[in-house]
Amino acid sequence: MNFLATINFSDIFKSSFLDNVASVSILDMVIAVVLSFCLGLFIFFVYKQTCQTVMYSSGFGITLVALTMITAFVILAVTSNVVLSLGMVGALSIVRFRAAIKEPLEIAFLFWSIAAGIVLAAGLIPLAVFGSIMIGVVLLIFVNRKSHFNPYIIVLRVADSKAEKAALELIGSKVKKYGVKSKSVTKGLTELNLDIRLKDENTDFVSELADLEGVESAVLVSYNGDYMG
Repeated sequence: MNFLATINFSDIFKSSFLDNVASVSILDMVIAVVLSFCLGLFIFFVYKQTCQTVMYSSGFGITLVALTMITAFVILAVTSNVVLSLGMVGALSIVRFRAAIKEPLEIAFLFWSIAAGIVLAAGLIPLAVFGSIMIGVVLLIFVNRKSHFNPYIIVLRVADSKAEKAALELIGSKVKKYGVKSKSVTKGLTELNLDIRLKDENTDFVSELADLEGVESAVLVSYNGDYMG
């Protein structure tokens, strides 16, 4: 108690705590915040252009911008003080993120935002800018490739083996390649699931399939490897 009573405001001001205020210059702060905001916007733009769902999540895009800026000023503070860096490691070790990631590509964007903030705050500005540009170009090229390169599933329901043979012959002449994934047979009805690759973006052959004699229905759906939709 006597020790605590002897501590006054003058002792606090004499400590090295306030010396850390000047350890990061105002210019460094401004450059880090502005550049991290610009890189975050660029990451947001690439995410919006490469989003594979019909409705992209604007909230997730804004999170990418904020995450880049937050990472930048946290790393900027950590690099200016060794004691603070040890405390930051302990603080972050108890943080748990439980938000569900809907698309595997979103993980890449999260790591991209964090990496851009770290590299930028470390003073490697050319690496942060050049690396972000290259990553953005690669994502724009490979994610936005033509849709007919992607696999599709045809769900085909036919009445007999004759209709099945005619449908398979038509599919073989219209697509690049195909394979039977499953076949279910009941009395008077056969259901086929076929994995196909289109030659181009023309899908008019599905209507031709439905018009064949003995074909009950023909459904074409996109396939990403995890689910059909």
